[in-house]
Amino acid sequence: MNFEELYQDLILDHSKRPRNFGPLPDPTATARGDNPSCGDEIDLAVKLSPAHVEDIKFTGQGCAICMASASLMTIKVKGKPREEAAAMADAFRQMLTSREEIDPPDTFGDLVVFGAVRRFPQRVKCATLAWRALEQVLSSSTPEAHVTTEEGQ
Repeated sequence: MNFEELYQDLILDHSKRPRNFGPLPDPTATARGDNPSCGDEIDLAVKLSPAHVEDIKFTGQGCAICMASASLMTIKVKGKPREEAAAMADAFRQMLTSREEIDPPDTFGDLVVFGAVRRFPQRVKCATLAWRALEQVLSSSTPEAHVTTEEGQ
């Protein structure tokens, strides 16, 4: 199987059968993310301890790239230290938005397939929406946050 086939298979699998999809009872923080240019909407619910991302789920609707990215993100950050989750979110964004191609960390696993999204600038917003919501949750002092892909909003 070549890289393109792996990319397509992984995106389709996670978009049709997203992991950690559904409501999370009693989250300690939530974030709503929207991408008006594509119509993606993600609601992220997280249970945070002082040191860890204890649990994380999402609901919403979006394109295949958005849903797959959110699904894989929840798998990667659930149970991780907050600092590690924040660093992973930053590295994911850098992998997709840096002017120079960046090698992802070894811990990325299947997330590396999203590196192909760099070739489609409009789709970068789709892939990073859930990650931006996670960054907002991890950096905010309020239990509710909102992010959008549109500048100035």
